Amino acid sequence: MTPRPATADGPAEPLVHPPDRPTRLAPGGTNAVGYTLGLVSDEWNLLILRYAMAGARRYADWRDALPISHAVLTRRLAYLTEMGVFERTRYQGGNRLAYTLTKRGRDLWPVLLAIWAWEAAWVPVHVERLPRMVHRGCGREFTPVLECAACGRPVEPRDVAGAFGPSGSWSRSVPAASTRRRSESTGTAGMFPETMALIGNRWSAAILGAAFLGARRFRDFAQWLGAPPSIVSARLRTFCELGVFAQEPNPERPDWHTYRLTKKGRAFFPVAMTALAWGQRWFRAPEGPALVFTHRACGQDFHGRLACDQCASPLRGSEVLVESPS
Repeated sequence: MTPRPATADGPAEPLVHPPDRPTRLAPGGTNAVGYTLGLVSDEWNLLILRYAMAGARRYADWRDALPISHAVLTRRLAYLTEMGVFERTRYQGGNRLAYTLTKRGRDLWPVLLAIWAWEAAWVPVHVERLPRMVHRGCGREFTPVLECAACGRPVEPRDVAGAFGPSGSWSRSVPAASTRRRSESTGTAGMFPETMALIGNRWSAAILGAAFLGARRFRDFAQWLGAPPSIVSARLRTFCELGVFAQEPNPERPDWHTYRLTKKGRAFFPVAMTALAWGQRWFRAPEGPALVFTHRACGQDFHGRLACDQCASPLRGSEVLVESPS
């Protein structure tokens, strides 16, 4: 049964997030994009997942590895468990809890790989060194490449046409969780500093998504998102400062500007697509998908996959070795 949405008669019934099958969303509510952003737009969540995929299971494992407070770690572990990413079990005679990645949680590995690859290529300074990624299949350190699962060709943003699907809209794509990003609470950038600048805020993520869907003019961003002009202006300025957008004169009116994705901005596409793919696998609205994509070259529905840039083989989670930097 699909959970009942909030009405005048009372609050919404809580959603159940099964660890081994998709969540059935309430009609008309937050869609897969919103739930995905609620999880991946928080740096503590990503850092906890990074160590979980390296073998962390106990509370003490994360406390030893991360500069994280008791309260923050407790909240994030509870949230990730509620979302079906972790399964809580007991050990040492039932006195202590362990957090094990579920099928839903393990399925997040392409998102982390894409983020690491982008940060390594485009962000020169990190407080914490990024891990090395080795493909067991060919034995070499690699960079993941996004390709079309139907035809196997590498893709860039211009190769994929995207649009909202039946459950898609800007209002339904608002993140379903509200947590403070790590750099806001500690005053320092961590392992994913610029990733958080792009997706760690509701409006930033929406502006980036609009750019991938074709927005170029200030009024496009403001009208599509329904955002206050001051917010749009501030986010566009930040994206230009980061080198993700380039500001250019508008051919229609030279005193206005257009905003074009730079090479750095386009390189973030695999992060966006792997995150959206995970979300649409695990959060299903009764109306249908939130976003639909078509690969222009082969004409098929676009479903992305990551491949090894060294041997061109599609990557599998079990074949990826993540090594801590020496």
